[in-house]
Amino acid sequence: MDAAAFFCANYCHGFPLRCDSMIRSALLMVALLTDAEAFRVIGGNVTVVQGGTAILPCYVIDTTDDLIEITWQRRTREKPRNDNFFTILPRDGAQFVNGGDDRFKYIGNFNDKNGTLQLSNVALKDEGSYTCIFTLFPSGNQKTEIPLKLFVPPFTSVKDNLPTLGTEEVLFATCTAAGSKPPAEVRWLTGALGDKVRSTTNSTHYDNDTTTTVSSLFGVPTREINGHQVQCVISSDSLSEEETLPFTIQVYFSPTEVNIRAKSEDSFECVTEANPSANFTWSRSGQSLLQSAVKVEGAKLQLLSLSSDLNGLYQCEASNTYGSKHGQLYVHVASGACSAAWALFGVLLFLNVVGAAAWYFYKHGCSQRRSLNQHGGKQHDTKLHRSVRNDDRGPEEEDLQRDQEESL
Repeated sequence: MDAAAFFCANYCHGFPLRCDSMIRSALLMVALLTDAEAFRVIGGNVTVVQGGTAILPCYVIDTTDDLIEITWQRRTREKPRNDNFFTILPRDGAQFVNGGDDRFKYIGNFNDKNGTLQLSNVALKDEGSYTCIFTLFPSGNQKTEIPLKLFVPPFTSVKDNLPTLGTEEVLFATCTAAGSKPPAEVRWLTGALGDKVRSTTNSTHYDNDTTTTVSSLFGVPTREINGHQVQCVISSDSLSEEETLPFTIQVYFSPTEVNIRAKSEDSFECVTEANPSANFTWSRSGQSLLQSAVKVEGAKLQLLSLSSDLNGLYQCEASNTYGSKHGQLYVHVASGACSAAWALFGVLLFLNVVGAAAWYFYKHGCSQRRSLNQHGGKQHDTKLHRSVRNDDRGPEEEDLQRDQEESL
C-alpha cells in the first residue's frame, strides 16, 4: 500500500476512491513544483552595435529531465507578432520555421540542453525580444526571455556654410551626428576664439528610435577669424570612443587690392589677398601678348627680351568665385637700348684706335731715342776721348764743353 492509499484508508472512510485521486494529483503537483525549483533556464540581456554579432544564450542547468525539443520565438521591430522561427530536434537538428535567415546559426549542443543562437550582421530591424523554450519530460515547457538591444553609431559630418566677409553674425558651420541610438552628444571646442563664437544644438527623434543631433557654430565673419581651427566632438554609448572632427573656419571674400611687384629687372608678380585663392590673368591694353617676348606663369610675368615692341600698358586681373580686381603695369623700353650697344661698340673701337696710335708713337719714340743715343755716344766718346786728351785745358774750355754737352 502506497502513501496515498494508506492515507485514504485511515482518514477518508466515506469516499476512499475520490480521496485517492485528489491525493495523487496533489502529490504530482508537489513533485513538479519541486523539480521546477530545482533546475533553471539561463538567458540574459544582450546589447550589440549595429552590424555586429549577437550571442543569444539559452540553456538549462540542474535537471535530469529528458529534452524533447528546443524552440525559439521572436518579437521584433520587423515582426511585432510573437511567432516561432527556429527549432532544434534530437534527430532532425536545427531548422527554420516560416522562412530562413542565414544570419542565424545554432552554436549550442542539444545533448547539453544548450540552445544558444548566434546572430550576425545585426540590424535595427532585429531589435526586440527573443524567447527560448525547452520542452522537457516530465516537467513540460520551460522558457526564458532574452531582450536584444541595439546601439546604432551616428553618421558624423561637418558642413561649411561658406560665410562671406561681413559685420553681422552668420552661421559658420554645422556638425551633425545622424541616426544615432541612443542620442549622441555634440559639442564644439573653439580654443582661443572664446566668446567670438557661440553654438546651438537641436535634436530630431525618429520612429525607429534613432536621433539626429545638429550643433551649429555662429560668429561674425572677419578676416581675423578666418583660418582659425576648431573641433567638433561627438560622444555616444554607440561609439567605442569620442569622435573628433577638425574644422578650419573659412571666411570667403573677393580679391582685395592688387599689387604688382618687381621681382627682378625683367620679372614682375601680381599679389593680392583672397579666399579662395585668386586666379591670375595677364593682358596687354589694346594688343595681344607677344608669346615670343613674354612668359606668363600664373601671377608672374617675365619679359624675355628688352625691346620697344614690349612697350605698353599691362593688366593683371585677380579673380575668384566672389569677385575680381586688377592692377596695372606700364612697360617702356627706350629705343636707345639698341643704340647704346652700338655706342659701346664705337667707344671700344675708338679706344682700340687710340691704343694702337699710342703704341705706334711709343715705339717710334723709342726708336728715335735709340738712334740719338747711339750718335751721342760717339760724340761723348769723342768728347770723352777729347776730354782725356785735353785734361790740362783751362776753365774757359771746360765751360764751353759743358755748354755743348747740355745742348745735346
